[in-house]
Amino acid sequence: MTNALQTVFFVFSTGILGTVLIGLRSRNLQAVVNGIASAVAVALPTLTEFAFALGSGADVAFGPALSAWIAVAGFLHMLGMLGWYDTVGWWDHLTHSVSAALVAALVYASLRAPSALGSQVSGPYAALFTVLFTLGAGVVWELLELAARDLGKYIDRPPVLEYYGLRDTVLDMAFNGVGAVVVVAFDVRVFVSDVEQVPRAAETAVVGGSVLLFVGALALGFALETIRNDATDGD
Repeated sequence: MTNALQTVFFVFSTGILGTVLIGLRSRNLQAVVNGIASAVAVALPTLTEFAFALGSGADVAFGPALSAWIAVAGFLHMLGMLGWYDTVGWWDHLTHSVSAALVAALVYASLRAPSALGSQVSGPYAALFTVLFTLGAGVVWELLELAARDLGKYIDRPPVLEYYGLRDTVLDMAFNGVGAVVVVAFDVRVFVSDVEQVPRAAETAVVGGSVLLFVGALALGFALETIRNDATDGD
């Protein structure tokens, strides 16, 4: 199983790098920016391991499932940025479901790991919080897409993220919910062993992430209003 996950990680990580090269060759700024962001996300588990080793000397080694799942989600998103979002009707639903399930699995593991918040949060509350957190993350992502579109119009440059309208937002949120519900319904605890290595950090990430989602949504809303007001004044 470990070898299979490592293969998945290698194949899909290589795919992400390939999409960056395609973006560079075609001068597709969206693909390049999103590809770099995806590559950084794929490297986060390894970077986190190094950070713990340097900061506290802790021997943290995350399982291959985490990096593999991030690589798959990143590659699916990158194919979308290269045109599949426009040509394959269900591709956006797939990427949102996979990415939302990843977020949900990480949050759920943090709430169910005995050494983290698992001893303080009951099963139903863990499931409810996981779904709500995932939906909250989805709201912030949709605001980012909207802000990217408005900023692109304001500076007369192509946006790094595409916003496809209210109907698309509703569908995105629905499939974000599907991803989260699948995780809690099947009691997916694939990342519990990872969380148990860094219980305090996991607790901080869940609590801090909740605050950041709230603050981020407010900040993006304010930024959107400012951009639109400036654009109106410019007209």
